[in-house]
Amino acid sequence: MLLTEKRLLLIGGKGGVGKTTISSALALLATHRGKSVLLVSTDPAHSLSDAFNRAIGDKITRLAPNLDGLELDPDRQIAEHLANVSAQLKRFTRPEMYNEIERQMRLTRHSPGAQEAAMLERMANVIELGLRDYDLVIFDTAPTGHTLRLLSLPEAMAAWTQGLLNANKRSEKLGEVLSHLTPKGGRDVSNPLADPSEHATAGMDERNKAITDTLLARQRLLQRTREILTDASQTALLFVLTPEKLPILETGRAVQSLLQEKLPLAGLVVNRILPDSADGQFLVARRSQEKIHLAQIKQDFGHLPRYKVPLQTTDIQGLSALQHIANLLQQAGL
Repeated sequence: MLLTEKRLLLIGGKGGVGKTTISSALALLATHRGKSVLLVSTDPAHSLSDAFNRAIGDKITRLAPNLDGLELDPDRQIAEHLANVSAQLKRFTRPEMYNEIERQMRLTRHSPGAQEAAMLERMANVIELGLRDYDLVIFDTAPTGHTLRLLSLPEAMAAWTQGLLNANKRSEKLGEVLSHLTPKGGRDVSNPLADPSEHATAGMDERNKAITDTLLARQRLLQRTREILTDASQTALLFVLTPEKLPILETGRAVQSLLQEKLPLAGLVVNRILPDSADGQFLVARRSQEKIHLAQIKQDFGHLPRYKVPLQTTDIQGLSALQHIANLLQQAGL
C-alpha cells in the first residue's frame, strides 16, 4: 500500500544502516507495480550513484524504465540560494553597497542552518515538480538528525529569511515589509508561517513590493511543503535500522521526534538480519546477540509495522543486486 497509494515516501535512519539500498530497491519495486518514480538523495555522500554503479549528480537522470534519479548537492544548493538572494538585494541597493552585500553572503554561507535552509527550499521545489511529473517521489534522506532538521525547517526558514534581510536592509522601509509578512510585525516567532495576507503589498512602492513578493512566494512554497509532509493520505516515512544497539537507540529518539511533529511514520525496515543458514561459532554468538536486539526492537516499536531484510553475502551494487533486495522487500510485506 505504501508504494501504490502514497505519493511521497521519505526513508530515514542512522548513517550506515542501508537507507540508500532500501530506497533504491523500493523505487524499483514501485516501478514493477506500474508507478513512475523519482528517487532523490539529500545525503552529501552521494551513495545513490554508488548503489546504481553510475554517475547521477544534480540533474534528473534515467536509471531504469520508469525510474529517474537525482542527487541534491548541499554545497551547490547554498551557493545558488545565496547567489539568488544577493542578486535580489542588489536590485534594490546602490552600487556602493554591493561589497557589503557580498560580505554578508560570505558570512551567511557558514551560519548555522544556512545549508539546511537552502536544501529545504530545493527539496520543496523538487517535491512539487515530482508530484506533478511522477506517480511517486522517494527521498533517500541524510542521517537521522539532519532529516529531522530538514523536516522541521519551514518555520525556521521563514525566520532565517527575515533575519537575513533585516541584517542587510536595516531601515524603516524593511520594517514595513516584515510587518506585512507575519502577525505582530514579525514578533510572532512561534508561528512565522501564518498565512500571508493576499493584499500584503497594498500601498507599497515597487522596490518594497518586489522584496515582499519574493518572501511571500517562499513562505507559501514552504507552507505547501509542510502540508504535504504532514498529510498521511499521500506521505509516509519509513525508518531503516539494523538489529544493533546504537541504531535502535537513535531510531527510538527519532520516532519520538517524528510523532511529536505529527509526521506520518509508516513503519521500520529492519535490515541485515543474519539468515538462518549462517553457521559457525562466531555467527552462533552473533545470532544470540542479534536475537536480544530483535526482541528489543519488537518491544520498543511494537506499535509500528516492521519489514525484515536478511544480511547479504556481498555488497549491494548495481541494478541486479538492487532488484534482489526489492524482491526481499516484497516478501517482507512491502
